[in-house]
Amino acid sequence: MKQMDRNNRIILFLCMVFAIQVNAKEIIEIKPGKEDMTTVVRNAIENAKDKDIKLVFSKATYRFLPDYAKEQFSFITNHGNGLKKIIFLLSDFDSVEVEGNGAEFIFHGQVEPFQFNNCKKISVKNITIDWDIPFSFQGDITAVNEKEHWFEMKPYTKGYSWKLNKGRIYFPNVDDFHFASLGSTLAFDKDTKQVAYGAWDMSLRPNKVERKKDGVLRIYDENMKKYPRVGSVFHSKGPHEQNRYAPAFQVTESKNVVFDHVVIHHALGMGFLFERTDGVQILNSGIYIKDGSDRAISTIADATHFANCKGNILIENSRFEGMLDDGTNVHGTYVVINKVINKNTVRVKLEHFEQTGFKFADKGDEVWFIKSPNPSRGEINTVSNAKYINDVYTDLTFTDEIPSDLKVGDVLENKTWNPVFTMRGCTIRDHRARNIIIKTPLKIIIENNDLSSMMSSIMLRGETYFWFESGNVEDVVIRNNRFVHCAYGGAPEHAILKVSPRLGKTFDQTALYDRNILFENNTIETFDNCIIWADRLDGLIVRGNTIKQTTTEKPQYPDAALFYLKNCNDVEISKNKYDGDVTNYFDVDDKTKQTLKVKRNKGFTYKK
Repeated sequence: MKQMDRNNRIILFLCMVFAIQVNAKEIIEIKPGKEDMTTVVRNAIENAKDKDIKLVFSKATYRFLPDYAKEQFSFITNHGNGLKKIIFLLSDFDSVEVEGNGAEFIFHGQVEPFQFNNCKKISVKNITIDWDIPFSFQGDITAVNEKEHWFEMKPYTKGYSWKLNKGRIYFPNVDDFHFASLGSTLAFDKDTKQVAYGAWDMSLRPNKVERKKDGVLRIYDENMKKYPRVGSVFHSKGPHEQNRYAPAFQVTESKNVVFDHVVIHHALGMGFLFERTDGVQILNSGIYIKDGSDRAISTIADATHFANCKGNILIENSRFEGMLDDGTNVHGTYVVINKVINKNTVRVKLEHFEQTGFKFADKGDEVWFIKSPNPSRGEINTVSNAKYINDVYTDLTFTDEIPSDLKVGDVLENKTWNPVFTMRGCTIRDHRARNIIIKTPLKIIIENNDLSSMMSSIMLRGETYFWFESGNVEDVVIRNNRFVHCAYGGAPEHAILKVSPRLGKTFDQTALYDRNILFENNTIETFDNCIIWADRLDGLIVRGNTIKQTTTEKPQYPDAALFYLKNCNDVEISKNKYDGDVTNYFDVDDKTKQTLKVKRNKGFTYKK
């Protein structure tokens, strides 16, 4: 017995030693001290001797300049590809931890703060990110003359960088860089910092700019179709082809990722971008304008974006405000058949200019074949080899023969790289575009969030053209959310929930596409009419929701119905309450009427 106890103690000791060895990692402490900390963090990462590292920062302000950043050509989906100056380049680690302890990171100029590549475990906690000079031009609108095609504005100067030279505005004028024109421009409410009611996206290239008294500029643009209101804030971010340099955080080919208590006040693209990453959590984090700042926007593009990810994605207890695009966008990628090479091999093409260089599939991935005119997912095959031709074309060889009727112009969708998505306890508001736009066939849960949107609050839209973002949803639960003041931007018409695929001309525009959506126990307070817009949807339950029409603004589409349903099947609308003046309750086509069930609602009725 004593010998057995002794052996057990030895085994226990060896296990403890093994555990210490397994969990050991290289801890690198970084303290403030230099005006530019770029070289310090670069040396720390490049000189790391272990595949498991932890960067620990003292609570302080750290500044990062581009001069000594790591230069590396990067493909960044939904951004501009090119040579990027990267501050934290972290590649091929077994585990990476960044503990900020409340530190603030201030970046300058065209830099990409964090890029993670091929890491098996990532944890980033307790840091705040901002820029010293935002890549923005903004000011207060002081006068408008539509007849003479001009408006006047007083640009902000403190904390911004711009100049007027020979009738042209140059910004941000940081390190000899400026945009070619004002470009993407949007009006904001000065008091609330919401996108201005009825505002349109515009692309401005003024004919001329004149300097007036008291720092006011008169801007002439003969192509303007929608003028801002006097008193609103006008914001420009440069031309679309130039204004997405890089996200604050880019994660590619990695897994087991956690961001906790991470706040982003500005970025030169998206906040968080994930590509082909397995398992992501964004917890207790935020993207929003710093308190007390006069800036109209936070990030230049989406708050969060997921392209061909898998595993579980969880966004919880986070706040996203002031972005110039969606709160979150989750999607796969359609590639187009460019050439059928043989019975097992096809050449595929990435069609959108901001997708070039994206890895659509790799060896072992399962792929759906989608053959027009039917937009449904068809045969499944496994990739045995992916031969990269260039940033647009890839040759994919499959283990089995491809469908004999596959043709040029058909599309492929990656089956392997799709996530389960959950968002709960979040606030998304005061930004351009949609709160949530999502496409994955796996489980989607959106619950207990506070949502307010310029466009549709939640959009489900697969696209076989333009963005080529796949695909159709099959299991969606939207429950216990609070929608307040939604779809307040200008044209086109939106809804609280909009399900509306965009398919190319070769596809059947009436075929069912999305499936199985439950919209339940939500509270909606909105000034406009349309609550649900569903097109080509098979299986929708709208149940137990409370809808109240507000008088904060006049309806932009007063003739629209509460429920717009076209080419749908198996729709149930039951036990909902409506309090408002709308009398046009349903806009339903004959196909949808055949299986539509409307029962036990209060405040509205349905007549076949």
